[in-house]
Amino acid sequence: RDWSSDVCSSDLKGKFMIGECTKCHEKIWPPSDFCSICFGELNYREVKEPGILIECSSKDGKIFGIVKFEDLISVIGTIEGPIPNPGQMMRIASVGFDNSPKFAFTQFKS
Repeated sequence: RDWSSDVCSSDLKGKFMIGECTKCHEKIWPPSDFCSICFGELNYREVKEPGILIECSSKDGKIFGIVKFEDLISVIGTIEGPIPNPGQMMRIASVGFDNSPKFAFTQFKS
């Protein structure tokens, strides 16, 4: 089974999907055709939010940050809104794909 059909289907556009092994239940990122631990089949699901901001920086008026989701998966992206502090909870504002994943985050408001 090709992971791209799960992750890139039209009804999932704009959602951050991760693989979870059906045998060992390991979470797999980046996308793959099989589990990198036991070679089992993967089911794809939306990542659980919020994530935690690990680090942020700014350049030329844009804010960038690394956000960790599910205590495991760290991704870099732009941050919309005011400059947050490391440790703040973040949510995914948008996800796109143009030769590589593109993420945008905003501060999580409970």
